[in-house]
Amino acid sequence: MKRVALILGAATLLVTSLFVASNAYAANLLSNPGFESGSLSGWSCTGSGSGAVTSPVHSGSYALNGNATASDTAQCTQTVTVQPNTAYTLSGWVRGNYVYLGITGGASTWTSASTYTKLTVPFTTTAGQTSVQVFLHGWYGQGAYNADDIALDGPGTPPSSTPPTSASSTPNTSPSPSKSASTSPSPSTSTSQPPVTGLPKHALIGYLHASFANGSGYVRMADVPAAWDVIDLAFGEPTSVTSGDIRFNRCSVAECPNVESDADFLAAIKAKQAQGKKVLISIGGQNGQVQLTTTAARDKFVSSVSAIIDRWGLDGLDIDFEGHSLYLNAGDSDFRNPTTPVVVNLIAALKSLKAKYGSKFVLTMAPETFFVQLGYQFYGGTSAGDNRAGSYLPVIHALRDSLTILHVQDYNSGPIWGLDNQYHNMGGADFHIAMTDMLKAGFPVANTGQTFPGLRPDQIAIGVPAAVSAGNGYVAPAVVQSAVNCLASGSGCGGYTLRGGTSPAFRGLMTWSINWDRYYNWEFMNANRPFLNALP
Repeated sequence: MKRVALILGAATLLVTSLFVASNAYAANLLSNPGFESGSLSGWSCTGSGSGAVTSPVHSGSYALNGNATASDTAQCTQTVTVQPNTAYTLSGWVRGNYVYLGITGGASTWTSASTYTKLTVPFTTTAGQTSVQVFLHGWYGQGAYNADDIALDGPGTPPSSTPPTSASSTPNTSPSPSKSASTSPSPSTSTSQPPVTGLPKHALIGYLHASFANGSGYVRMADVPAAWDVIDLAFGEPTSVTSGDIRFNRCSVAECPNVESDADFLAAIKAKQAQGKKVLISIGGQNGQVQLTTTAARDKFVSSVSAIIDRWGLDGLDIDFEGHSLYLNAGDSDFRNPTTPVVVNLIAALKSLKAKYGSKFVLTMAPETFFVQLGYQFYGGTSAGDNRAGSYLPVIHALRDSLTILHVQDYNSGPIWGLDNQYHNMGGADFHIAMTDMLKAGFPVANTGQTFPGLRPDQIAIGVPAAVSAGNGYVAPAVVQSAVNCLASGSGCGGYTLRGGTSPAFRGLMTWSINWDRYYNWEFMNANRPFLNALP
């Protein structure tokens, strides 16, 4: 509480003082916890217009008004001294749409409430930890929020009666979308700079049917136009669902009469690489279910994928797990610390491959919206429904330092709930804008009290079908380009407000597939290669 109307005798005051001193237990370690100074003294806050207000308050005379906007979550932080290996409780009263309270790099929670609601975050410090940073913030485009009576209870030293004027000595970890790193209330471990891969700023990415024809006809590697920057060989598939043993079998002469020899295929790969192109093996696809249920399957995955990469001299790996490859067991509700074997083993396998091949290893992922953005509304076993919902999130998060490009499939998708709390459907620029903005801004993960941190813009590309025969959700190149213009520069966004801000470093476009694009006279390539070249 902020104000206590008690009249103490001298003896009582003395006894109380001795009790506090002997136990060294501070009822609240925070400075200016109820903003009763009438200012943000003791706190470091973002958001133009954020400050102490006299209404609405939970108690006392003042409360915090955080002015969250489309480009700023109005985060306030305060750093305090704590003891190692010790239990603490952070709590506070908040009101507004999507208000977060937590410890930077640790536990957090959130709520949406029209009246003051109490949030509580218990946590335990680690061995050797001597300080924590408390944070609270709203969410992009959700309007102002209020907070009051913030308390950090536990053993320690109470703040000075004259609180410091700022916490400027502590790095500000506000999830500002203008930053190239995470847009999360707790900072991700992402590197601030992209890995060295030699990719152009804006890349054209396509899948090549290397092991089948699929009605579109076989395209020889040497005949893939130079416009394509990343060529994903589709597909490496397992010998059985749970074996982890991945094999890449080139298309047979019976199915692909014009297939080149192994020697010519290898020579064409080397020629592409000499032009600066990247050639990857894509694992999975619609028919290639891969479930790494055991550590033995994990290790076999690493060795067999390594053998494919080494055999063909490839630049890296694309993960295109679909169907029932990934799911979350009941109770697996923390995407930052997953426990489901198929998820844990995949993360470990990808980290092993990255460590083996080094900084130039190209790692991409092509999940469906069901496995990523749907996590905003439903997440695995935490929601009544499909335990696969959002199941890519722990994999993306764990590999965010190593991930070169995430190109979610913006096709074959049902309606997805966006950050504007509206459903978005395939068929227009709006769908691509909303789905991609979620990847840049990050989003609360349903029923977990946690927020998935956004990715750097250079890690994000849009995945679309090359033609009407390639998948549900095809739109004309002009529609795709309209979405990119909005995401990259903020122009032509219609009624949608970018929660993650503009992304001039937006990586580019992925399509399924090069073969279908050739079948339709290279409509996708001819329209989008010059468009990407013209982007700043």
